[in-house]
Amino acid sequence: MKRIVLFLLTNLAVMLVLSVVTSLLGVNKFLTANGLNVGMLFVFAAVIGFGGAFISLLMSKTMAKWSTGAQVITHPSTSTEVWLVDSVARLSKKAGLPMPEVAIYDGEPNAFATGASKNSSLVAVSTGLLQSMSREEAEAVLAHEVAHIANGDMVTLTLIQGVVNTFVVFLSRIVGYVVDSFLRRNDEESSGPGIGYMVTSIVCEIVFGILASIIVAWFSRQREFRADAGAAGLMGTPVPMQNALRRLGNLHTEPLPQNMAASGIAGGSSMMALFASHPPLEERIAALGGR
Repeated sequence: MKRIVLFLLTNLAVMLVLSVVTSLLGVNKFLTANGLNVGMLFVFAAVIGFGGAFISLLMSKTMAKWSTGAQVITHPSTSTEVWLVDSVARLSKKAGLPMPEVAIYDGEPNAFATGASKNSSLVAVSTGLLQSMSREEAEAVLAHEVAHIANGDMVTLTLIQGVVNTFVVFLSRIVGYVVDSFLRRNDEESSGPGIGYMVTSIVCEIVFGILASIIVAWFSRQREFRADAGAAGLMGTPVPMQNALRRLGNLHTEPLPQNMAASGIAGGSSMMALFASHPPLEERIAALGGR
């Protein structure tokens, strides 16, 4: 319930901010008496598309802590915490990264990396993962998450999300305007868009949004392969990462909250492969040279 409330409140806050911004810029007035101002509409779509994506990125670390209950380790108090912080420090140094925050949260086996930049990142692992994996397997998972940070995956995914969001907003309103104009072609007294514009825009935004999610999911799957390869490089051998993936295949894993599904080592899969944020474990193992 907490996750759902946070997700809804966050999205409402983002939409409110973007509404204020587009109003202040005046780009929300793309429908004029003379028709559709395509240039203004594109700026409006870009503000909505990129604005929402980057606000989410800036809030990602805070929201990750809130939604999972992750506790940042500031002063390691157990041998596990000492090992965890030391391992992330060693892997980060090897990857040429500044030390990220390290956190633990209660939950089924999983881990994630998030943050707005390489200089402001977070690596978090669940208690379930630490309890169910060997130290070498868990270290491979940490290396995978560090590789995500080194690859700049959070920012790149945000840029891709911003681009597809922009075109979803832009194209849905273009189609809505065209359909509405066709429906009102013989109505000379009406001014401004009618119900056809609103309904068509909403329907198109849903349809185009589904198609856009396929593009984002494809990239998410590719970055998992790259992070696996990055982990193999940091570990000096692909074997620990292969073993960690095999172990995940035999464990019950719980997907992360929806806004973080693509960030985890496990989860985020879908009954429909096109919408899966993670490739099948068998494909990831095979890509590392395993069988």
